[in-house]
Amino acid sequence: MTLAHRDRHVPEWPSFGWPERWRRLFELEGGQGWLRVEEFRESDALVVRAELPDIDPDKDVEVTTEDGAVHIHARRERKTEHEDKRGYRSEFRYGEFEREIALPRGATAKDVTANYSDGILEVRIPCPEMAEATSAKVPISHT
Repeated sequence: MTLAHRDRHVPEWPSFGWPERWRRLFELEGGQGWLRVEEFRESDALVVRAELPDIDPDKDVEVTTEDGAVHIHARRERKTEHEDKRGYRSEFRYGEFEREIALPRGATAKDVTANYSDGILEVRIPCPEMAEATSAKVPISHT
């Protein structure tokens, strides 16, 4: 497993140099609006994993490709009800989460696959082998 290098960076929420625990204070509860993912390169594919427990991937998750990026959009709605001698209590939590990951150079949108298992959404983006970057000195002409 290697770290994934992206040619085109999709900006994320600015951290302002704050430690993670302080940044979380300013995010909406549970990171609503932002979907936390891990990205890594595995042999010939870019793998993106997102933790999405307690959702139905058939109706709550949408993975699309557009404009050279993979878009992951998920919705969560949870409602709990409790009734006893003292009364009735109902709680609900809901939110939408999304993330955009740039397609690596040479990757085609039609080859992107997604799988959901045990609360983890895994998106695989096949990447063709890229030639190692070479460098050369460029001569400077004088006019």
